[in-house]
Amino acid sequence: MPAASCDSPLEDIEDIVSREDSKPHDRYFSRKSIVPKVRIRNTQKCLQEEDDPPNDSTIPGIQKIWIRTWGCSHNNSDGEYMAGQLAAYGYKITENPSEADLWLLNSCTVKNPAEDHFRNSIKKAQEEDKKVVLAGCVPQAQPRQDYLKGLSIIGVQQIDRVVEVVEETIKGHSVRLLGQKKSNGKRLGGARLDLPKIRKNPLIEIISINTGCLNACTYCKTKHARGNLASYPIDELVDRAKQSFQEGVCEIWLTSEDTGAYGRDIGTDLPTLLWKLVEVIPEGAMLRVGMTNPPYILEHLEEMAKILNHPRVYAFLHIPVQSASDSVLMEMKREYCVADFKQVVDFLKEKVPGITIATDIICGFPGETDQDFQDTMKLVEDYKFPSLFINQFYPRPGTPAAKMQQVPAHVKKQRTKDLSQLFHSYNPYDHKIGERQQVLVTEESFDSKFYVAHNQFYEQVLVPKNPMFMGKMVEVDIYESGKHFMKGQPVSNAKVYTPSISKPLAKGEVSGLTEEFRHVLENGSRTKGNMSAETLEEPLGSKIGVLWALQDGGLKTLSVGLLLLALLIAFFMKTSQ
Repeated sequence: MPAASCDSPLEDIEDIVSREDSKPHDRYFSRKSIVPKVRIRNTQKCLQEEDDPPNDSTIPGIQKIWIRTWGCSHNNSDGEYMAGQLAAYGYKITENPSEADLWLLNSCTVKNPAEDHFRNSIKKAQEEDKKVVLAGCVPQAQPRQDYLKGLSIIGVQQIDRVVEVVEETIKGHSVRLLGQKKSNGKRLGGARLDLPKIRKNPLIEIISINTGCLNACTYCKTKHARGNLASYPIDELVDRAKQSFQEGVCEIWLTSEDTGAYGRDIGTDLPTLLWKLVEVIPEGAMLRVGMTNPPYILEHLEEMAKILNHPRVYAFLHIPVQSASDSVLMEMKREYCVADFKQVVDFLKEKVPGITIATDIICGFPGETDQDFQDTMKLVEDYKFPSLFINQFYPRPGTPAAKMQQVPAHVKKQRTKDLSQLFHSYNPYDHKIGERQQVLVTEESFDSKFYVAHNQFYEQVLVPKNPMFMGKMVEVDIYESGKHFMKGQPVSNAKVYTPSISKPLAKGEVSGLTEEFRHVLENGSRTKGNMSAETLEEPLGSKIGVLWALQDGGLKTLSVGLLLLALLIAFFMKTSQ
């Protein structure tokens, strides 16, 4: 039975009794002359029963949830939305997996190692007797895998129903929601953008502008999970950006499987969206455009150059090339040639001085010859990409590339090693020592020794850990550089600019609560407040709760059953004495 199966929401706890029935308050407060007899009970037995309630009395909404996400920024955004909804309904989101009652594992299917980590986490959760809910691209693409049997799954387009799935899982049920969201027969981009979320970083908002893509790359498993292109309307994306800035965000990341293809399914395009977003970005706040494949950015080079030169847009673009061999690209079904990629990069480098171009390369794709690989090495040597994601090819089950003649494992490893050595042979930032730059500080470094900032070209700049710098635009002098970063010393007496138009949310605070959710929270907190441990004895108060479920955007209240009615009667009898 679905978590929200009532035909209509209950207006109050006492609606579990019909309106015509006398209420506990009426029955017991009107009988003041009656003194209830006290029955001596076995205290030890009762304590044991209170400590170990039967499974069917488990009350969802009070458990601790640990969420682990692998993969891209799109996956991270989904994880933030799921955390926000669960927190809005009373669950505690914890960073300690050992104290959690349930693990929500949000997977990535791009490479074998990511899925291996996912599978190992499932095994560990089961060994530690944790409830498990699975999300992300792995179960969406292959829900019938043996190691997923009997486990609850929430699909990538069903994250707005995570509360239902978690509640049913806590009760001991297995739930699977893997459907596609449609409107008038047309596939939608996914769950609503105005859902509550908990940002991993309160200063950074990740917005998915579309889901799926138009390509059918022979190595890609993500397409099996995310499907064909489905874009969100521009007005919804702009509204989400506005709301984010009102909550203290100072940096927005646009993400999807292919941002360049945005809007092709709804009669618009990426530049149109970006110009609308630029209008609502506060001074000093920044916008980062996500990954785009070469075929779709080619159509908008002039407009994209203008946008990437805008002071509130990072001069940064991630354009995967994957290989510098046309024959390999043809086998990958990438729908472009090396000349197309070079045209995009050369044009943007000319029109957007200093732009950072990041790219991806797959080493050892089936059929890749030594000459093919040398062509790729030559491309990297010529362009010296400051950001290069090197991936050894892994055949993913169910993809055409998995059935092709594979390059020997030792050859793939050697090519990956050779390309990595080439990449580490040059330092892209040495020439910037001595420059004065404006940088936006948004996070702490992994070693906790510095704050991490980014300059106009989204190059990483480490600055001293001065609390007044966080979330601010700071002027620094570059005095040192490494392979992936620069270090900056704040200019003395320089103004520290605050781009946020309001105070950022606290870490872990729920963002984007709509009136619908606020109504639930207010009613829920009021109900619980009337029957808290401050009013009732702890054993009684600890067993009372209100259950909520979310289904298709509507709210339906679940009855807490006769147990709650009995507890209320006992309460009124006690207070009437």
